[in-house]
Amino acid sequence: MLRSLCLDRFSIAFSVILIFSLGMLTGCQKPATEAEKTAESVELILGNEDILQIGTSEHGTGPVISGSLQPEIRADLRAEVSAVVLKVHKENGEMVRKGDLLVTLDNAVLRDNLSSAEESLRAAAQSLDGAERQFQRIKSLQAQGMVSTQGLEESEIKRNAAQSEFVAVKARVAAAKQQLDRTEVRAPFQGVVSARKASAGDTAQIGKELIQVIDPSSMRFEGQVSADQMGVVKIGQRVNFRINGVAQTGDQLGSQGIVKRIDGAANPVTRQVSVIVAINAKDRPPVAGLFAEGVIETLTKPAVMISESSLRREGDKVFVWVLDSNKIVKRGIQLGDRDTRLGAWVVKGGLTAGEKVLRSASSSLKDGQQFTLRVDTSTKVGQ
Repeated sequence: MLRSLCLDRFSIAFSVILIFSLGMLTGCQKPATEAEKTAESVELILGNEDILQIGTSEHGTGPVISGSLQPEIRADLRAEVSAVVLKVHKENGEMVRKGDLLVTLDNAVLRDNLSSAEESLRAAAQSLDGAERQFQRIKSLQAQGMVSTQGLEESEIKRNAAQSEFVAVKARVAAAKQQLDRTEVRAPFQGVVSARKASAGDTAQIGKELIQVIDPSSMRFEGQVSADQMGVVKIGQRVNFRINGVAQTGDQLGSQGIVKRIDGAANPVTRQVSVIVAINAKDRPPVAGLFAEGVIETLTKPAVMISESSLRREGDKVFVWVLDSNKIVKRGIQLGDRDTRLGAWVVKGGLTAGEKVLRSASSSLKDGQQFTLRVDTSTKVGQ
């Protein structure tokens, strides 16, 4: 009887614990079920601008090119005379026209040299004039037999010496004028001051760089390509590239050019080959030296493409929100290379042309969430 009583108490206690546990489980599951029902009940209203229809585009592939934007027309103006810098008339970034005064050097000594040379030229001119008149007089007398032939020859020698002295002094005057002109450094063409290398008070020795002027309209892409890729690079091929520091439009990188010249030898250190790319006028930045990187299109082929804005990344995985009937479905996809011209990614798997996805990915959406289309039409990639 005592044993039966103990078993009855144990059964009652076990039943109470079991009922309590079931109640706890039921209480824990109920909020999750309500939240799920609430999430599923929130309906999205989508418009044409929210939907992207996946399509195929021409995907360009080829060797990578990297380098910088440099002007083809550039002048490094240096001191041609030794003098003190009096004034620098232009600052970095200022526009200049051909012939504009950029730097003034002290010309006091050179001006004195020119004055001295001009005085010597006047004296030499007078000496030459006198020697010429004397020669003509002796020549006339010799014709009359009043002067010997030797006297005529001596007069001619003096005349020729005076003439040589006049020519030499005249050259000295021209050199002095040229040296004086070199104390004024002027712009050789219309452009922009890109580097100011001197200031007032500096002593400019011959060869010292004073100021640099570039022509922004002559900007080009000077890049490097791996030597093992040169077999597929040819003059005239299209180049799509990104310029560091220049804003791009939407997902497209936009900057394009054409291979203009290929160097005939590789760099002995880097083993890369220099390639000059002519840039479209609209893509020329006003600043030289910006880094650029892109791809030389040696091969194009159709591929399924998707824009970066439609992708949602979670670690190493990439997802998109696909429109399936009247619901949005979260689907994993595999990406390939990025097209540097369009800024879109090549889809290797998970999506096919014709499917519709959300144009902009969002983490607040729920898998299986219903939606309503406000407009039936959609937009394809690239439109």
